[in-house]
Amino acid sequence: MSIEAKLKELGVTLPTPAAPVANYVPCVRTGNLLVVSGQLCFGVDGKLAPEHKGKLGAEVSAEQATEAAKLCAINILAQAKAALGSLESITRCVRLGGFINAVPTYAAIPAIMNGASDFMVAALGDKGRHARSTVGVAELPMDAVVEVEAMFEVA
Repeated sequence: MSIEAKLKELGVTLPTPAAPVANYVPCVRTGNLLVVSGQLCFGVDGKLAPEHKGKLGAEVSAEQATEAAKLCAINILAQAKAALGSLESITRCVRLGGFINAVPTYAAIPAIMNGASDFMVAALGDKGRHARSTVGVAELPMDAVVEVEAMFEVA
């Protein structure tokens, strides 16, 4: 099954990719690697929902943050499609990196990234399995609760 068909089956519509807000590009392709800059948890409307703003462990629950991580992964695929023309060029998700805006005492940060990791596997199947790192941070742009970056192997 194609990635696009799998996304449709999952009920996911890729949004219009967000434009960069500073001096960087959304994606860089070098050889057979595509690196996607960090994506925030924008909804399909291009906005951050109120429940995805603030700190995990304060204003944002674990469930809301996990959903935000999934939205980041959806936005990553939107950027990849814009860069590649088709998601079918993806042969492997190599790595995801997650940044979680959390209170300093929140200890279960890696579980939040499962929202992005689980979605990537659901969308790409076995080629969605990846290496990963996740860190808690003091702040993220626009007070987003999650930001995720990615690296793909592409044909």
